[in-house]
Amino acid sequence: MGHCLVPEAEAILDKEFPVLDKGFVRLVDYLGSDERIVQSARVSYAGGTKTYRKDRGLIDYLMRNGHTSPFEQVNLTFHVKMPIFVARQWIRHRTAKLNEISGRYSVMSDECYIPTGDVIAFQSEDNKQGRMAQPVSEELQERVRQLLREDQERAYHTYEELLDLNIARELARVNLPLSLYTQWYWQMDLHNLFHFLALRMHAHAQFEIRAYADQIYELTRLVCPMACDAFSAHMLHGQRFSQSELDAIRGMIAGGDNPLTGRAREILDEKLGS
Repeated sequence: MGHCLVPEAEAILDKEFPVLDKGFVRLVDYLGSDERIVQSARVSYAGGTKTYRKDRGLIDYLMRNGHTSPFEQVNLTFHVKMPIFVARQWIRHRTAKLNEISGRYSVMSDECYIPTGDVIAFQSEDNKQGRMAQPVSEELQERVRQLLREDQERAYHTYEELLDLNIARELARVNLPLSLYTQWYWQMDLHNLFHFLALRMHAHAQFEIRAYADQIYELTRLVCPMACDAFSAHMLHGQRFSQSELDAIRGMIAGGDNPLTGRAREILDEKLGS
C-alpha cells in the first residue's frame, strides 16, 4: 500500500487556525493515517485492512493495551506560532523534531502576547504552579494588561534602538520578553504526540499551552479519527489505578467506605470525580 491520503486532512493543509491573540497552528504535512496504524499492526498477516468496524476495534485494542509501535508509523508536522514562554514548556517534549526561528539571523517581529481579561487570575492557593479559576476584577484585569503592554513596548523599543546602533542581533535580543511570539516547525510521531496531548490538554496544564494542545488535537483528529477516539477514551478521559486504589474501589463497590486517607484519598476521589 502506498501513501495514505485523508481527504479531510488534505482540505485543511497549510490553513492557519488561530490560537491566543496572535498565534496559530498549521498542519503542514502528515505521513500515515488510521489505515497505516492498522496495516502496521497486521503486517505479519499481509492481509491489508479489514472492515471499518474491525479496524476501529483493533486500534482501540492497541491503545488500551499499550501497543505503541503501530502509532509511531504516523508522523505529523505542524507550523506553530506561540509566545516564547509557551515554547519553553513545549520543548520539554524531547521526542520531537523541530526548527525554530532564530533571533541571531532574523529581526524578531513586534508581537507579544497580551492575555484576555478572563484568564487573568490570582495565584492558586492549592496549586503552586497555577492560577485560580476565577478571574480578578475588571479594573485589575485592565491594570495588568496595561502593565504588560507598557513593558513589552519599552523592551521592543530598546531592541530597535540597539539594532539601529548596529549592535549584533544576538545581543540586541537579550532583553526581549518571554511574551514575544516565536515560530517553529514541529514534527512528532502519533504515539509521542498523544503523550504530549495527554499532559498539555489536562486541566492542570497552563491555559496558554492547553489552547495550542486543543487545536493540535482537532487537526490530528482529521488525520487519524479512530486513533484519536481511542486516545480520548483510554488516555485523555480514562484512568489508571494503583493496587491500593483498586482495593479501595472493590471495597466501595461491596458497600464499604473509602479506606484511603490523606492525599491518597484525595487523588482517588479526584479520579472518580467524587
